[in-house]
Amino acid sequence: MRRQDVYRTCAVCHRTLLMGERSIRFTPGGEDWVDVCALCTEQADEHGWIREGTPTQPLVPDAPRRRRRFGGLGALLETRKPEPEHVVSDPVLRRLSPPEQAMVEAAELFNDSAYRRTIAGIAKSLGEARVSFLHLSGTNPEVVITVAWDISWYQYRVVFESAQPVRLAERGYEFDDLEDRFKGWNGNLGPDGRLTPDIPKL
Repeated sequence: MRRQDVYRTCAVCHRTLLMGERSIRFTPGGEDWVDVCALCTEQADEHGWIREGTPTQPLVPDAPRRRRRFGGLGALLETRKPEPEHVVSDPVLRRLSPPEQAMVEAAELFNDSAYRRTIAGIAKSLGEARVSFLHLSGTNPEVVITVAWDISWYQYRVVFESAQPVRLAERGYEFDDLEDRFKGWNGNLGPDGRLTPDIPKL
């Protein structure tokens, strides 16, 4: 029996699944399949993950036609999804250096991911966290986001040119296990799990 067959984790809450525990397979970006525990399937559906065995094309083409049929009244009665909050405004973003722009974009991608809710839940138990953004330059630039408490830490890699740009890279329980380069605390964690880099006020 392979180790990965024994130790499985939920891709949403990152809890280790028990031996024999029922899980459902989803694909977040249409490529790799991940396990999701029964308690987190609704969250996976909300984030648009495709459940194993379902059609790959979303079956929602009727919504625009229904909206057009009712005209302006339907648009007024329809519940609109709030616009996503931006870490900084566009004018400020244009004045930042490329590494700072990358950190801002990484924060927004993280805040739009399922991991934000996971971090918010952990923060309710462990309290205030330290946050760092580390920009890695190269052929495929990426940003490493580290969220750490005294007894636990999570590290995410944001790869911009990827079908699933945000992924959990590592996690640990000993603060001293973190490399020093990831301890340049330059971000903040909000009560709702949103991350923001410390950007100088312009």
